[in-house]
Amino acid sequence: MDSFSTVIRAASHEQHKEANTSTFMSDLLGGRLGVDAYARYTEQLWFVYEALEAGAERLAADPVAGPFVRPELFRLPSLERDLAHLRGPGWRAGLSALPATEAYAARVRECAERWPGGYVAHHYTRYLGDLSGGQIIRDRAERTWGLAKKGDGVRFYVFEAIANPAAFKRSYRELLDSVRADELERQRVVAECKRAYALNIAVLRALGEEFPLSA
Repeated sequence: MDSFSTVIRAASHEQHKEANTSTFMSDLLGGRLGVDAYARYTEQLWFVYEALEAGAERLAADPVAGPFVRPELFRLPSLERDLAHLRGPGWRAGLSALPATEAYAARVRECAERWPGGYVAHHYTRYLGDLSGGQIIRDRAERTWGLAKKGDGVRFYVFEAIANPAAFKRSYRELLDSVRADELERQRVVAECKRAYALNIAVLRALGEEFPLSA
């Protein structure tokens, strides 16, 4: 029988690929969009991570979600430094969520408040995704818009407290495998992972509509 982490990874493989090859992400990584599009994307991430991390302290003692609450993963302070660099010191005043982002953040918050297993699903799709594929975005951002290497503007993608990302991801998957849940609950968590990807793809689609590539 496959491990829980393997089942989750396999179940969301196609959606993971769809997110990475969305029109907006393809244009962003291809250097065809300006830094404003990158800043707008960073703003949307702020809303999602604010929802993820606002409830983290309360979940720290939870038997299911608690082991995943790792301060070395927290992204909100880095996102805020990036936005201050990209948008200026008054970045909060201009901060706005797309409707798709509001729906995504609302679902994350709902899981954080009512369903620890669902919170783990969102935690997994975001943090492990940014620890892995996020490094490609960082590299492109540094090269395309002249942002300082691992500096302000791309700090979100720099996990300074994680010395060995490969070892960390292995230990994270071991945590997933040890989640105390019956088969039905595990199926619900897998379904929520897929929902998380769908919510993320909706945000990328909305960004693609806001930043259509001129012909």
